[in-house]
Amino acid sequence: MKGTSIFAYIFVMWILIIAGGGLLIAIIAPISITDFGAFAHLLDSGIKAVIAFLLVVIWVFIMSKIKNWIFHKQISH
Repeated sequence: MKGTSIFAYIFVMWILIIAGGGLLIAIIAPISITDFGAFAHLLDSGIKAVIAFLLVVIWVFIMSKIKNWIFHKQISH
């Protein structure tokens, strides 16, 4: 039972990585801003970078919570 929790953690990690990549490619990448003239590309890239950074922070937070839950579960047994 102890070995399966680390595999579950790795499985969830890969699911989050694949889901995040799919989300970035399917939804975030097509976003384009054209109403700001010369700064449109800079603003467009900046918004995409901020969204990607926020997704990374959320994913790290989720993985940290799952890790803590797994380790607390193992310590209590």
